[in-house]
Amino acid sequence: MSFNVAAAAALVPSISKEFALSQFLVGKIVWLYMLPYGIAALLYGPLVRAYDAKKVELLCLFFFSCANILAALAQNIGTLFSARVLMGVFGASVIPLGLILIGEHVEPKKRGEFVGLFFAATFVASLLGLFLSGLIHWRLIFLIPGVAGFFLIAAMFVFLPSFKKDARGFKVNYIAALKNRKVFIVFTYIFIVSLLYHGIQQWLGVYFSKEFALSQFSISMLITLTSLSGIFGEVVGGRSADLLGRIKTVNMGIIMMVLSVALLMLHSPLLVLALLMIIWGVGWTFNHAGLSTILTDLPRNYLNEAASLNSSVRFISGGLGAALGGALMQRSFALGFTVFGICLISLLFLSKKLR
Repeated sequence: MSFNVAAAAALVPSISKEFALSQFLVGKIVWLYMLPYGIAALLYGPLVRAYDAKKVELLCLFFFSCANILAALAQNIGTLFSARVLMGVFGASVIPLGLILIGEHVEPKKRGEFVGLFFAATFVASLLGLFLSGLIHWRLIFLIPGVAGFFLIAAMFVFLPSFKKDARGFKVNYIAALKNRKVFIVFTYIFIVSLLYHGIQQWLGVYFSKEFALSQFSISMLITLTSLSGIFGEVVGGRSADLLGRIKTVNMGIIMMVLSVALLMLHSPLLVLALLMIIWGVGWTFNHAGLSTILTDLPRNYLNEAASLNSSVRFISGGLGAALGGALMQRSFALGFTVFGICLISLLFLSKKLR
């Protein structure tokens, strides 16, 4: 499910060229995935409390695979947009389930490690998709997970254990969860950091295309580095959350992100851009691993809601960030980077409230 999430931003120049459309118009494929994802994620925490998560996941994967095939065969931008919406709705099931299982079945002192490994797996998939996006036609980036999904359904049906014993009846506690002060502060922070990250990340492909006139291969390879470094960042960040503390890990990530954003505006050589993408990827994933581990520490009666809210808030705010980023970057990339960079610095002060 993570194969083409990150690759979509890198594919914008190629898709816009084939359909003869503006890159800023085609860039909607990013937030048209993210906003439906964020809304649909709210369903899955309560849903897997009432039904066997295995059955829910099999059904979601089937429709997710169909949506990818629809995108691969799209003959106009409207069809591609519709397919992206469907991908978001059904792809939103995975992360809530993963965090719920970690929170319920892993002891606290090892949760950071498991969270890091879980999200590192998503970065491996994103890395592969990004790498291939610079080598093969953009339609194959959607066709590959579409076809592979049907093989995965068969494997999951045979090997994935049932989670029926975790089902305790349908119940929605979102209002009660957000009335808890710590839960509210955590998700306020997540909303802001996700908005800022995606406001930058989703327009890097366009930035490298317009400001540096780089080829599709070079653009894909640069953005691939964010996923490659993200694998390291999630694993080490998860361990750091266990050993050094959740808040320190969160702040280390922000400092690295601010550094890379500031240096991006200098129009550096390609090798320096590559280094900045590595720092950006490690910074984001340190912050992500620290925050995700904090979520698994929340009271168990709010765990399902917190897991769904995590995906919902991240993707809704990420979609808004991508839209806001487009508006700012269209005026000036320097303006966009400056605004988002200053806002990232402010999170160093907000993180004190996460304790």
